[in-house]
Amino acid sequence: MAYKRLEQNAFKWPAIRDGVLRLDPAQFEALFAGLDWRRVTALETLPPAAAE
Repeated sequence: MAYKRLEQNAFKWPAIRDGVLRLDPAQFEALFAGLDWRRVTALETLPPAAAE
């Protein structure tokens, strides 16, 4: 079970598209930790070019 407290009379939820609210795991954790989930982005990582 998860919940979000109302802070300063409002909070922002992600947009609902096709009836679904989508968050990646990091955004979900940020949202329910009280952080600004909109500022959380995945870092782009590249696979190693060659194994040593």
